[in-house]
Order: sequence, then structure tokens, then C-alpha cells
Amino acid sequence: MTDTASPPPARRLPEHAPMQQFAVQEGELVIGGERLSVLAERVGQTPFYAYDRGALRQRVAELRQALPRQVKLHYAMKANPMPAVVGFMAGLVDGIDVASAGELKVALDAGADPAEVSFAGPGKTEAELRRAVASRVLINLESAREVQLLAGITQRLGLPARVAVRVNPDFELKGSGMKMGGGPKQFGVDVEQLPALMAEIRAAGLGFEGFHLFAGSQNLRAESICDAQQQSYALALRLAEIAPAPVQFLNLGGGFGIPYFPGEQRLDLAPIGENLAGLVERAARELPQASLVIELGRYLVGEAGVYVARVLDRKVSRGQVFLVTDGGLHHHLSASGNFGQVVRKNYPVTIGNRLGEEAREAASVVGPLCTPLDLLADRMQLPVAREGDLAVVFQSGAYGASASPQNFLGHPGCVEVLV
Repeated sequence: MTDTASPPPARRLPEHAPMQQFAVQEGELVIGGERLSVLAERVGQTPFYAYDRGALRQRVAELRQALPRQVKLHYAMKANPMPAVVGFMAGLVDGIDVASAGELKVALDAGADPAEVSFAGPGKTEAELRRAVASRVLINLESAREVQLLAGITQRLGLPARVAVRVNPDFELKGSGMKMGGGPKQFGVDVEQLPALMAEIRAAGLGFEGFHLFAGSQNLRAESICDAQQQSYALALRLAEIAPAPVQFLNLGGGFGIPYFPGEQRLDLAPIGENLAGLVERAARELPQASLVIELGRYLVGEAGVYVARVLDRKVSRGQVFLVTDGGLHHHLSASGNFGQVVRKNYPVTIGNRLGEEAREAASVVGPLCTPLDLLADRMQLPVAREGDLAVVFQSGAYGASASPQNFLGHPGCVEVLV
């Protein structure tokens, strides 16, 4: 008997979340009010990163609308330390978080208020601590060593060091792309070590102001973020009982993610806003002198940036199309999959000057480096591209140029523009 059963339907592969943060005009992506081809001429070269002021402003406005007004919004500038971006963000947010003396200089040069600048990092040098104390910024303590160094610096300069304790909690942000708390960590001070550290802070005469808790990053699950915020607040409330002074500053971290890969959806801010509203009400009663702070980097700037490279060659190898560009992993390590991905997945990529064309093909976008790791898109459905076209990597406003090995193999560097 002949089997006439129909074959099973083809499995529908997950797609990237729609990239709708930029307009399209005459078949071209529009960044900062300019069509992509015109912007490339204005920049004067490819490859380049472009960051859109309007998209940055819109993201901050969305957060302001969703979160309680009492919650302060800090920009973690390690996500994108380009001075022009930091200067622009300094005018939109309430404070800047830095992770080195170099970043501290950029933040202060950009006009950030030292009273709202915090400095974190597990390996601060004595010179960095001196600069931080002299700048009158808040230092997030990460070890007893830093307490000892700051005691001497405070005495020599005659300036009380402003400090908060970065806590390594006994929990983590579930479902986060990068876990920053829970278990053994190089970051912060273990909860069980805090009573002794508090006594040292008091004895050293440092200006204690509060706590910094950062459980993880790049999370797209609102319920996980809310749970971490609740646990962080509860921990801070317990720690306040042994603190050398009333808590004035409580950094609940961030963890807000953006969708990079197929199947990922954008974070729902509504439940996070509701959760924080409840914590604000509690803090008004239980920690009346404390300001609640949310520290965000990637979420503020990641979706506002693109990386643009020009197609140099179109090659077909055994039936597979390769678009060879003048940019690659040396400029955008994250998109190549070599910045923490266990299994490589594609960032959202397109041909930015051919968005009006219906024809599509499976193509791989590669760079000019002599390594198979130099891969920006692996067999994606893209508009049919020709030499001279512009390949665009979305979600490139965070951990791009500054997180990439631009000297690798001696190829030219890229430029960054804020438009």
C-alpha cells in the first residue's frame, strides 16, 4: 500500500525582533536624519559606527515614563565610552558610572556632576583611588584593601573618601547573559564578610553612603529582574542595620537586556516599573534618606547604534554567497560571536542601502581578516548585495569599538560618529 501521507511542514525558524528604531527613506536606512549612503559620504570612510541622538533621547524618555520619578537613572559608560556619547548622555540621565580613571576623566570632562558619579572595579590602583577622592566621586569598595588605601589617602588629602560597598550577594540574576553576583566572584565583597568590612570603614573614618548590588546583565525576563531587585533591596535593608551611617545611596544594578538573536523579544518595562514603585514606597519608610538608583549601559545605548561596512567583493564558493567587507571582528568582536557567545548566533544584519528591494538571498557577511572567525553574518536572508553596498549590523551601540581588538592583523581602524 502506498503511503500518501503529506510530508511534515517545514519548521519555521525564529526571526530577529523587528529593528524599527530607524526610519527607511528611498530604500535606505536613515540614521540621525541622514540616508545611509549620504551619511557614509559625510563620515568620509567605512567602516564606521553611527549613534543616533534621537534614538538615545527616545530610550531615556521611555524609561522615564515607565519608572518611578524618584528612581535615579545612571549611565554605565563602559557600554559606550565615546566622549561625544558620554557628553550627550550626561545631559539626559542623573549620573554616570565609571570603571577606570580613564573613564572618570571622560565623564568629568563631559560635565557630569561628581556628586552623581560612581566608580566601580575590582582592581583599582592607588593612583586611581587618589584621583577619585580628589574628584569627590563615590567609590564602590570591592575589598578590604581599598578601605586601607583610602584611609591613607583621606588623611593625606584632608578629604573624606565617599564610599559605597559593592556587595557580592548570595543570589544571582536568573536568565542573565552575564552573571555578576552569587557564588565566588571577583566583584564586590561577599555578604558574609560585610560585618568586618563595616567595622573597618567606621574605624578608617570614611564617608559611608550606601550599597551597590549588581546581580547580572543582559536579561530579557522582567520577572527575573524584578526578583533580583526585590532580593537586592531586602539584602540592603538587612545590611543597613550594621552600616556605619544611614544609607543615602542604593544602586540596585541594572540587567535590562536588548534583543540580539533570533527568537528574542524586547523587555517589558511595565512590570519593572510597578515593582520599583513598590520599592520606592518601602524605601520612603524604611530607608528614608536613600536614593534608589538603576544603573544601565547596554539598554540605554545598544539599540541606538549601527556598525556599517562596505562590500568589497561578492564571492560564491560551492554555492554559498560570501559578501566580503572592509570591516569585521577587529571592529565588532561582539557581532562576530567572539565576545562571550558559547554557540555563535547572528546579530540582526541587513544591506542598508537596498531595503526597498524584494529579492533576497542567503549570504554570509565576512571581513577582510585571514581567519574564519571574521564572520558578521552566517547564511542570513539578506537583500541581494553588490560591490559598494553597505552592510549594517544593528544593536551596535554598546560594546562595539571599545570592546574590539582594532590592532589585530594591522588593518585600519574604524571611526565613530554621533549624529
